Amino acid sequence: MSVRRVIAVFGLFVLLLAGCDGPAAPSGAGSTTAPAPPLRPGWQPLTLPAPPGGEGRPLVRDAASCAGRWFVAGGVVDAEGGTRPAAWTSVDGTTWSVLPVRPDSFYGRQNVFLSVACRDGQVALIGAKVGGAHGYPRVSTWRQVAGGALVEVQAPFETYGGPTAVNVSRLTAGPPGWLIVGNRSAGAASWVASPAAAEFALVEGAPELASDAAGVTWAFDAVATSSGWLAVGGLLPAGRIDRDPAVWSSPDGRSWRRTVLPGGPEYEELQRVVLVDGVPVAVGLRGGTFGAWRQEASGWVAGGAFGRRGGAGVPAVGSLVSSGGSLFAAVTDGARHSVWVSTDRGGSWREATMPLDVPAGVDRDVTLMAVGDRWWLAADDGTRAGLWSATGVGA
Repeated sequence: MSVRRVIAVFGLFVLLLAGCDGPAAPSGAGSTTAPAPPLRPGWQPLTLPAPPGGEGRPLVRDAASCAGRWFVAGGVVDAEGGTRPAAWTSVDGTTWSVLPVRPDSFYGRQNVFLSVACRDGQVALIGAKVGGAHGYPRVSTWRQVAGGALVEVQAPFETYGGPTAVNVSRLTAGPPGWLIVGNRSAGAASWVASPAAAEFALVEGAPELASDAAGVTWAFDAVATSSGWLAVGGLLPAGRIDRDPAVWSSPDGRSWRRTVLPGGPEYEELQRVVLVDGVPVAVGLRGGTFGAWRQEASGWVAGGAFGRRGGAGVPAVGSLVSSGGSLFAAVTDGARHSVWVSTDRGGSWREATMPLDVPAGVDRDVTLMAVGDRWWLAADDGTRAGLWSATGVGA
């Protein structure tokens, strides 16, 4: 069983609840105006060299860039289904080389990198491999050392696993350092790192971050801000069956303040968050569609809706990045993956064509990266993976 499938089990509850909502139209619901034609970026294929270690198909799961360095992370799967971690780097976003990877544990040698974050030109990563008697993801963090190699960070099993474990979601980085958000049996949780990402300390049961009498919390993602950290997710209020969107702010990743956004009778949650010209914008599920929320001086406001959820798979926002005032989101609606672009901080959206059709399903992913007026798309349709770049959003 793959890591993605295990993690997706926790999202099935979302899908079942979402099925209770009636059909919802994309952005501009209620309007008779035909949707705008899709944008057509000028995608150019890029080459990711084969990692050492034998034959296998590359897996691409996440990407990040900072300080003039680009990184793509994932792994390699061989003909027997065995996996190993792999990552690539570039100094121009066009020509790529393989990063050395030095695992230090049985499961580390089988990890696939699922989340990568970048700070001062260096990366840290989350990797995982399903294993053990109970078939849970065995999570490791990794850091980059002098010379560029990625080394596995040793941690007690209970740091990411143990009897209160639920999931480890996303790693993020910024001026405050490194932060992981995820969930434990007590609700949303965080992991705070040393400056070199050499050790992460689990923060679970923190007041306002964790579940309490107000409801059950769930955290998906976080971003560094000028005042610390901002995490996003949802709150299932006591006595209700649908989540409301929620955000948490923290100066240090340990103490948190919760804000529950106004919610309606439909299922709503924030799954990814970025800064657009310093303004936090989050994207997540909104009833039968995807939607954006933006933080303004008066508080959080709802932005535009887009897409339509359907199909047998679990709907999710897989990637959200921003650059040059534009937002780029990759989502799966349960049937297929798609990419959407907003040039007004999430107020309105247009779909963009992809260079590879990616149906929804286990081990099929689309991830994005953006720097200046250029953006990158990494896609894996379950049989092959590729990386492309485009300049501008297309027309």
